[in-house]
Amino acid sequence: MPRVLIVPAETFAARAAECLVHALRTLAAEGPVSMALAGGATPRAVYASLAAADLPWDRLRVYFGDERAVGPDHPDSNYRMVRDALLSRVPIPDVQVFRMQAEDADLEAAAAAYAAVLPGRLDLLVLGVGADGHTASLFPGSTAAQERRRTVVPAFAPDPPRERLTITRPVIWTARHTLVLVAGAGKAAAVRAALQGPEDLNGCPAQLARRGLWVLDANAASRLSKSE
Repeated sequence: MPRVLIVPAETFAARAAECLVHALRTLAAEGPVSMALAGGATPRAVYASLAAADLPWDRLRVYFGDERAVGPDHPDSNYRMVRDALLSRVPIPDVQVFRMQAEDADLEAAAAAYAAVLPGRLDLLVLGVGADGHTASLFPGSTAAQERRRTVVPAFAPDPPRERLTITRPVIWTARHTLVLVAGAGKAAAVRAALQGPEDLNGCPAQLARRGLWVLDANAASRLSKSE
């Protein structure tokens, strides 16, 4: 059964940040921590709350779950969002932040290069979910969503900016801890499909993260059946 934490919308960012803090402190007590972060509007508020936490920041190695084919200062860049909300506010050394260089002309080469620096197994993976059921940049029906061998591949979104890099199934399935953050009524149908729908990993890639801890605001959880 999926693990689900449902919280009021007004406390979502703070509660999700608490979950991250707990996981990071536990992992950091064992040694250096590799974590991959999600982009999107929902994680932004969580990262801003996380920045106020007292953590052993120098023990963290930061990776990314996906990135759009834009430069690091572009408004659509996941790296820029994470930098502005979190990285610029905490003492994580720059050499411990590994961004996806998805702006490179050769996306296949960029994917291979990122796969080479990505740990064989992430300690902590943070994911979001789109209204269409995508997670990272694994979109329903896409080739990337079906990839089983490579850990990082080019991906193509339905809406611009279309070209991206993304982690794949093997990375999600092997992560030690996964935290899925979802807020808003517009994602309620996707949450139900991901957690309570029939298995369809190609049609609803967010199902790949069913084994993680799902932190939902009440709006995102509004279509879940309480009997399941």
